[in-house]
Amino acid sequence: MEESATIQCPFCGQAFELLIDTSLAQQRFTTDCEICCRPFEVTAECEPGEVLSVEVQG
Repeated sequence: MEESATIQCPFCGQAFELLIDTSLAQQRFTTDCEICCRPFEVTAECEPGEVLSVEVQG
């Protein structure tokens, strides 16, 4: 199950929605900012159907 979370780019500060798979309790992946296109790392903790926390690092 996927849930959306609002994250903020650590480089340009733009906020945007990201879909996170909540079937995994902990996950770490790289994504690109929709505005400045710079890659950054996302760490998420989830329970099935719910995003508990999301952190971004440049």
